Amino acid sequence: MTQKELAWQSKLILLLVLPVTGADVVLQSQSWAAQDAAAAVLTLGLSALLGLVTWKLRAATPGAAWAGALITANLMFSTATVPRQPWHTALIPVLAVSLLAFGATRVGRGQKERLGTAEQRKGRLAAQIAANLGAAALVLNDATQTWLKGTHWAAFGGPVPTAAALAALAEAAADTVSSEIGQVLGGRPRMVTTLRAAEPGADGAVSLAGTVAGIIAAAIVSGLGMAALRGDAELFAVSCSGAVFGLFFDSLLGATFERAGWLNNDAVNFLSTISAAGFAGVVMVLTK
Repeated sequence: MTQKELAWQSKLILLLVLPVTGADVVLQSQSWAAQDAAAAVLTLGLSALLGLVTWKLRAATPGAAWAGALITANLMFSTATVPRQPWHTALIPVLAVSLLAFGATRVGRGQKERLGTAEQRKGRLAAQIAANLGAAALVLNDATQTWLKGTHWAAFGGPVPTAAALAALAEAAADTVSSEIGQVLGGRPRMVTTLRAAEPGADGAVSLAGTVAGIIAAAIVSGLGMAALRGDAELFAVSCSGAVFGLFFDSLLGATFERAGWLNNDAVNFLSTISAAGFAGVVMVLTK
């Protein structure tokens, strides 16, 4: 199938992420406003500002900027503590993901345009934002946490969802940086499944330079997230390793299901962030 025929997958991701995220933001805004109105306003304001700046820099379309602001607000509310300190929330790793993606897409843009692999100049679409950030928001969503409390996973609350969400964010950064840098500095990439040479930008193709760049990006997001969320070395190690797992899982999906025309790029990205979150969550549970 063509990417156009698979557009329903992007719409499905939007329908899965945005309504749940939006509802949670409304509920959490009301809850925080009741105990700390200034904190609620600051969270919504900073999220909206990030969306506005992203749009003005043409890193995202207006719809995508709105989606990013909504998800950012959700992540900030979900990781907030009392007393409210916005710099000790998921805002910091989200900013890191955004800045790393923005910088990586602009490295060697002329070369990417000649290859036909450059990101469109109007910026990312809402589905791309949801595919990259949505998994983290769903993991930390109040509805998810309420459901977990009624299962045997409740005993692993707190560090487990935090590590899973941070791994998903780190994987999103790693995937973008790996792909963008690999196309410019990686030389001739190879398919992850067969190790045969492939064209730059081909689905499932990896290069040493791109992979190293992706791992560094994952470490940056995990490290900043660890500091912002007052985590420890375990949070860093688990979230970073989850991101690296997701990075290779992304390449595997690209080399198989995406090349076969069964998944589009948004679906691959979304599933890869979920795999990173799942890997980190399982490791946290097993080490408890």
